Amino acid sequence: MQSIDNKFTKSLFVFHAACSPCNNCDIEILDCIAPKYDIERLGMQLVGSPRHADVLLVTGAVNKKVVHRIKMIYEQTAKPCVVVAVGSCACSEIIFRESYNTCGPLDKIIPVDIYIPGCPPRPEAIIAGLAKYIKSRKNAG
Repeated sequence: MQSIDNKFTKSLFVFHAACSPCNNCDIEILDCIAPKYDIERLGMQLVGSPRHADVLLVTGAVNKKVVHRIKMIYEQTAKPCVVVAVGSCACSEIIFRESYNTCGPLDKIIPVDIYIPGCPPRPEAIIAGLAKYIKSRKNAG
């Protein structure tokens, strides 16, 4: 199995999973791939299948209809996979806390490596969070 340090020596493939979001975080993720921020210049690219993903970006509050789907998506990713909770809903459920339909923050469902809070987080924060984690993993090895 490939170590996580070796995984960061190549371009990262990112899969975006939306768990019942309001779409504000999704729009900011799309801004990350737009020409102004262009995360592809940093070696990150969105992919359409979790089987090709090195990074799993998750947005929205995990509810009862989505909880088994996000577990299935996580199981389909190649290990090791970096899981990123993007937005306050994924990090802490914010306004949906103690709702009858939510299943807790994302870290109660699958292991989370990076938390990027904000409602919604700016593209700069998303890129900085990913870059800081990559740099910390490279320096740890």
